Amino acid sequence: MPDVKMIAVITAGLSQPSSTRLLADRLTEATVNDLRERGIEAEVRVVELRDLAQDVTNNLLTGFPSAKLDEAITAVTGADALIAVTPIFTTSYSGLFKSFIDILDPQSLTDLPVLLGATGGTDRHSLAIDYAMRPLFSYLHAVAVPTGVYAASADWGSGGDSASSTLPARIARAAAELAALAAVSDRSDQIVDPFALPEGFSPVGSFSAQ
Repeated sequence: MPDVKMIAVITAGLSQPSSTRLLADRLTEATVNDLRERGIEAEVRVVELRDLAQDVTNNLLTGFPSAKLDEAITAVTGADALIAVTPIFTTSYSGLFKSFIDILDPQSLTDLPVLLGATGGTDRHSLAIDYAMRPLFSYLHAVAVPTGVYAASADWGSGGDSASSTLPARIARAAAELAALAAVSDRSDQIVDPFALPEGFSPVGSFSAQ
């Protein structure tokens, strides 16, 4: 039976269709293909934050996630690797992206391999990956791969990529870096059933009649 790794994908694009989702899909495809070449299958869960915006807001106000949001949180925190892609607004990640990260347990991303991606109108915002996204995930003790992938409008041509774009090469390099870390990750094997009884626990004799 082939080894299976869990890959979570966060995409924070607000429009539909979205260049942010397009980049996330390209990064995911490249990562899955790289893992397959290593003899490893991948199970992918995409978290489209646009569809969870109201749930995220309610969680910030009440402290309790909806069932749909809780499922997304579990997919991210229990993954072997994460692909996180956000549009860049006012030189930083989007508010929706940050709000979702804010509701995660601060320890839940420890040692999680992460590929950072971002989209924007011009190349001027490409450094946002390094001065905004990378410090955020470093604070959460995640392991961001060296290559971040930024895609500006000029990187996309009518057929997918512009002829002069280096985007395909950057995607391939970043995906290879993430796949190498995902291949040795055992995070998804450590998911604990909150309702499971402790090992060696026996209910016999635990309660006495009154």
